[in-house]
Amino acid sequence: MNNNKNSAALKIGVIGYGYWGPNVVRNFYNTPNASVVSVSDLSTKALQRVRRMYPSMAVTTNAMDIVTSPEIDAVAIVTPITYHFPLAKEALLNGKHVFVEKPFTATVAEAEELIEIAERKNLRIMVDHTFLFNGAVRKIRELIDENVLGNLYYYDSTRVNLGIFQHDANVVWDLAPHDFSIIDYLIPHAPEAIIATGEKHVNGVEDMAFITMYFPEKVIAHLNVNWLSPVKVRTTLIGGEKKMLVWNDLEADEKIKVYDKGVERTNQNGGYDLRVSYRAGDLWVPRIEQVEALTAETQYFVDCVLRNETPFNDGKAGLRVVQMLEAVDRSISQKGKMIYWQDVAPKAAASEVSA
Repeated sequence: MNNNKNSAALKIGVIGYGYWGPNVVRNFYNTPNASVVSVSDLSTKALQRVRRMYPSMAVTTNAMDIVTSPEIDAVAIVTPITYHFPLAKEALLNGKHVFVEKPFTATVAEAEELIEIAERKNLRIMVDHTFLFNGAVRKIRELIDENVLGNLYYYDSTRVNLGIFQHDANVVWDLAPHDFSIIDYLIPHAPEAIIATGEKHVNGVEDMAFITMYFPEKVIAHLNVNWLSPVKVRTTLIGGEKKMLVWNDLEADEKIKVYDKGVERTNQNGGYDLRVSYRAGDLWVPRIEQVEALTAETQYFVDCVLRNETPFNDGKAGLRVVQMLEAVDRSISQKGKMIYWQDVAPKAAASEVSA
């Protein structure tokens, strides 16, 4: 039951009630100090579902009713990527804070324009990088911060399944933003270069891709994203100098397993005799906070707006992910050409690190 219908609550309008929209509405509806005033969708059937679930909630097929409403403080945009920029821009120009589904925008230029408007009008932007509020990702960040893994060696992710095919985005823009936002959160450096290959098999856009990212201090990341896999896999390996871990997001309980395994080398006879020894210690399954990621994220958005604080997954974080996506597209279009970060990111953005 929602207990947040007080007059001081942040009044939110949600645009989009398709695949992800119902989750966003439900979580904002149940967030203390927030109230969902209205929901917009082009589909009357979708709005009928809203009425059945929330009989007192206003609905409209016209998104501008929400964007321009003086009764609404913040707008959540949960639409196909094509509509992110125009809707977010109108919301900001009308004095609304903005919560935008990933990826932030379809181009770097669009992201930069939205950031400029928000800064000029002192409004908050939050990009829905939900995995940053996932208990497993938070635990991995904690292990890195506490130097449990030691110096990072690699991030290796497999994110594959059969479908869902998108009409306005390829598999990179659909699946890779998850890993890009996680990498931006975990690795305290901007990438130096990105290489990617991919291919189109079904509907004219890339439905599979392999992405390699190079970072300072010999850190490397590899992503496998695929809409044509017979099985769904969500597995990430992170290797460090001291320990290594496996994160299987499809596991019900033991999502993270930390292995005290590694390789140690010694040089003898003046460095001419290189010897490698292998370490195989204990397996550790850390406890992970069992909270729905979107629940934590929507609460964080409301708190940031009410406290006038900048979220760590703000427009600039969304911009960095879009820069990575554009770099991947450029590399794929040139059959795996190396794209240097300095060529896709402004100098100020290239030097920033995640919070």
